[in-house]
Amino acid sequence: MSSETIIGVSGGISAYKTAFLVSSLVQDGHGVTVVMTRAARKFIGAATFRALTGRPVVSGPFDRHYPLGAHIELADKADLLCIAPASADLMAKAATGLADDLLSTLLLSFTGPIVFAPAMNSAMWEKPAVQRNIKTLRSDGHHIIDRKPAGNPAAAPAKAAWQSRPKSKPRSSAYSRRKNECATETERLQRKTSNAN
Repeated sequence: MSSETIIGVSGGISAYKTAFLVSSLVQDGHGVTVVMTRAARKFIGAATFRALTGRPVVSGPFDRHYPLGAHIELADKADLLCIAPASADLMAKAATGLADDLLSTLLLSFTGPIVFAPAMNSAMWEKPAVQRNIKTLRSDGHHIIDRKPAGNPAAAPAKAAWQSRPKSKPRSSAYSRRKNECATETERLQRKTSNAN
């Protein structure tokens, strides 16, 4: 039986990389549903994810495919929620419990492991407010894939940073596998992007 993953896509130029992650998970036999914010749709089209997953992309809380509410039905069916890219805005919402769109509401409804793959420019990343939000998310038990600073080949790869984090007890070994797959795929995509530049 394949596991179910929700990939949340927030607004950021690196949203195009999420298509590679989704494609890889689907090719490995995992069920993937994509939830996009309004800002994410400015960077990549929903048609891309619909084609990759064979499923409709969900953006609004009142989607006709989910009569009980997308945040409720998606949360009940999925094993893992991975936000890639996780914008500063989305992480601030998650850290403070703000739920003003489907993805932020889903973050509050979902009871399984949640993985954030932050993506933003260095100036934003270094702001104390962003670092406070990341600290809050970690203390809430969420998993953060550390950013790999651009232009620093000596930086620890995301997978090593991921594996060094304290892990919350998952509901099953499928969660642990999925977290590691997400981290491995993120690291691969970071290397591929670095090599292309």
